[in-house]
Amino acid sequence: MKFDSRDPAVLQNPYPIYRELRDSGGLSRGGPGQWVVSRYDDVAPLLRDRRLSHEYPPEYHEFSTGEGPAQSFFQRIVLDRDAPDHTRLRRLMAQAFSPRLIQQMHGYVERKVGELLTPALERGTFDAVTELAFPLPVSVVCELVGIPPVDRDLVRPYAIDLAKAFALYVPEEDRAAAHGAVAWLREYIGELLRGRRASLGEDLLSRMIVAEDAEQPGGRLTAEEIVDNTVFLFFAGFETTTNLIATSVAALVDHPDQAARLRRDPELLPGAVEEFLRFDAPIQATARLVREPVEVGGRTVRAGRVLVLLLGSANHDERRFAAPERLDVGRAPNPQLSFGGGAHHCLGAHLARIEGRAAIGWLLRHAPALKAAGEVVRRPSVTFRSYRSVPVALR
Repeated sequence: MKFDSRDPAVLQNPYPIYRELRDSGGLSRGGPGQWVVSRYDDVAPLLRDRRLSHEYPPEYHEFSTGEGPAQSFFQRIVLDRDAPDHTRLRRLMAQAFSPRLIQQMHGYVERKVGELLTPALERGTFDAVTELAFPLPVSVVCELVGIPPVDRDLVRPYAIDLAKAFALYVPEEDRAAAHGAVAWLREYIGELLRGRRASLGEDLLSRMIVAEDAEQPGGRLTAEEIVDNTVFLFFAGFETTTNLIATSVAALVDHPDQAARLRRDPELLPGAVEEFLRFDAPIQATARLVREPVEVGGRTVRAGRVLVLLLGSANHDERRFAAPERLDVGRAPNPQLSFGGGAHHCLGAHLARIEGRAAIGWLLRHAPALKAAGEVVRRPSVTFRSYRSVPVALR
């Protein structure tokens, strides 16, 4: 069976097609040079398999994004590097998401949720995407990185366009916006770094300046690496969380019994966030380049091919999860794969969980009801499960 990630049926609701892929053997043809992996017991170990690479040749990026700034961007960021460069870069990036720093963000996140949702509660309706799922994580990651509040509305449109660059294949109509976002954000972050040198603080930009002059295991960071990885961290800090919050609210609107269950037992909330991550994974797929032959589903995939690992399908594999199509906020255990695994496990996973719990917890504590208030609009994407609009009535 061949998998077409751009099929409108896949973009609208991929889960029935994922089941067909799993039933057909778990390894399917994808695009040119691609094989698609859909079963949990194959995807989970492949996320950690050292025979698979995140580092693609320049020709791959040109095919995926077209010519422009995004090509060199993907060749510098931690997401698309292997050890030792990945180790060197991730050590630096991990400082921004250190447990101590993230814990310090708790209060900011809680205050921001209340600031965003109190007016919505007074009105009785809101859009879960434009009024919560997008502005909350963008504000949080701006705070972490050190982007001044006065610039945050300016930065937001470029954040949306930057996300387009991270598709497995960027459609022709999105390429100009994706390259433009990379170019604009590079210039903006570069200017902030130059200005911050005169007044260092505790934000990521200040840490980057210190790291630039320090000897790192594996060599010093280049100025280009610092700028591009700061741009990537900005993206990583909001895209997954935006999708997590939007899909969580949409799921609760569609499953009032589970919302009522969480109201009765708020201690279920941490596990409920894991279930939202499983039920409609914010990131549906990740890709790896095969460096050495690997066996999947009894078949051998040759070196030079690309494996597309369907996280969303693995999370719905009935061989691993009982009744996977059912939302169950008390599901345990719940070894969902939405944040990936191995050396490339999502840097922002802990922060995303904090923001998800804060947003959903606030709504359940303060809103008398969560009901549909209009048409839900998906944002079609090969890689992400996201929305443009989720109108919700709170009374």
